[in-house]
Amino acid sequence: MTRIRWNQASLTSAFLLLCSSLTAAADPWVVYPGGDGPGQGKHIVLVAGDEEYRSEESMPMLGKLLSVRHGFKCTVLFSINPDDGTIDPLNQKNIPGLENLRSADLMIIATRFRELPDEQMKYVDEYVNSGKPIIGLRTATHAFKYDDASQSRYKKYHFRSSEWPGGFGQQVLGETWVNHHGHHKFESTRGAINESQKENPILRGVKDVWGPTDVYTIANLPDAAEILLYGQVLEGMNPGDKPLAGPKNDPMMPLAWTKSYTGSSGKPAKIFCTTMGASVDLASEDLRRLIVNAAYWAVGMEDKIPEKADADVVGDYEPTFYGFGKFKPGVKPSDLAL
Repeated sequence: MTRIRWNQASLTSAFLLLCSSLTAAADPWVVYPGGDGPGQGKHIVLVAGDEEYRSEESMPMLGKLLSVRHGFKCTVLFSINPDDGTIDPLNQKNIPGLENLRSADLMIIATRFRELPDEQMKYVDEYVNSGKPIIGLRTATHAFKYDDASQSRYKKYHFRSSEWPGGFGQQVLGETWVNHHGHHKFESTRGAINESQKENPILRGVKDVWGPTDVYTIANLPDAAEILLYGQVLEGMNPGDKPLAGPKNDPMMPLAWTKSYTGSSGKPAKIFCTTMGASVDLASEDLRRLIVNAAYWAVGMEDKIPEKADADVVGDYEPTFYGFGKFKPGVKPSDLAL
């Protein structure tokens, strides 16, 4: 018989490890710990929460990619059903774990029409005003929406705000929701590189961006924004389809850009936004590479962007085609751990 001798220190360590494991399993978010790689020591918080474009699938994929391939610690937050702890994109009023933004070096947000309680929203507001960088994907241009009768102190974040015109999307990212420019579900999008920005490090190794979502209308982007990609409207829903002839591509709408935002801290934040970003868009390797490069740029590591950043997914990635009512019920954040 093998005897195991435990001293008090060993028992204490084992107990703390067990408590830590149980706490992590109970958290309504998922953490990918990072490690070796240029991003080691940096923390990215990815915020999912939309009913249509399956950010609950794309954000864990990006979190794993940025963690395993590049060394960033990544915490992924979700809209959660408080009754059973499952991921529920239809719940617009609950994204637990936003306090993780206090230790974040970068926020990547892909929410749509959220109306979060003030005790959660305060962490978003703190971060937005901190001078730290933000990456916005697809519906982040209309990330928040408040009822007319709302008394929230953060109501100005509403995508149609008149107090803070265009709310978070327009003020911070550069644009709010305007309209579909391409024909939704009929005309897909190719990213056309802005020749004047072709040496921008965010575009390093990015050659072929295509996605089945349509181009969004851009009407309020400030002149100071640097447009990296334009959205070329295609005739159909396949990557080999031709560009659509006519005014939709003359001129083309901005598709990805950088800008800065200065909040109450007085510190300018680096902002990257793209109106692509549905889970099926991110089947495009070069779109994933664009976001990886943008993450490096955002945290001040543009000099470490390789000629062709590793954008291979970690594990399987079979994204659900976008649309309402298509999320997979019964999934808990712990189910998405590595």
